[in-house]
Amino acid sequence: EDLEIPWDIAFLPNGSMLVTERTGHVVEVGADGTKREIPIPGVRQGGEGGLLGLVLHPDFQVNNYLYLYMSAPGTAGETLNRVVRYTFANDILTEDKVIIENIPGAVYHDGGRMEFGPDSKLYVTTGDATTANIAQDTRSLGGKILRLNDDGSVPSDNPFGTRVYSYGHRNPQGLAWDSAGRPWETEHGR
Repeated sequence: EDLEIPWDIAFLPNGSMLVTERTGHVVEVGADGTKREIPIPGVRQGGEGGLLGLVLHPDFQVNNYLYLYMSAPGTAGETLNRVVRYTFANDILTEDKVIIENIPGAVYHDGGRMEFGPDSKLYVTTGDATTANIAQDTRSLGGKILRLNDDGSVPSDNPFGTRVYSYGHRNPQGLAWDSAGRPWETEHGR
């Protein structure tokens, strides 16, 4: 309770959890229920956009990396989404690196879920930003599932030689892998 448009959750090794609020905050909820709000600068909240996905690096206990997917203002006033890696240590969240940016954004269809797959790659869902034709364009980052190395670089075995792993999506929202290692996604489809 007392959360503003909660979007994603990650559980920390100490038993507490982090929750993103689309309004631009990460809320740390302690194992005892106490809450501490961490504002994230530069988030543009509106419609389905804002501070969305959150995922911990598979080696979080060693490197303290977490990734946030957020909507932000572009240079021409448009909305663009990006993934930023942060370091979370000693209860402080500091920006470390922009992993990927210039993902099309809009009031609706921003995607915004992230997971590390069994191959230790970062998978990122992006919406079509209400422009259906970009989902079919493999040169666009909108309407896709992206697959990245943890530093944002392109894995050498990606199918198109780019960050695009799968295309033709409207607004993908969930990622999971079955026992055979096959990825599955759920989305707000057509």
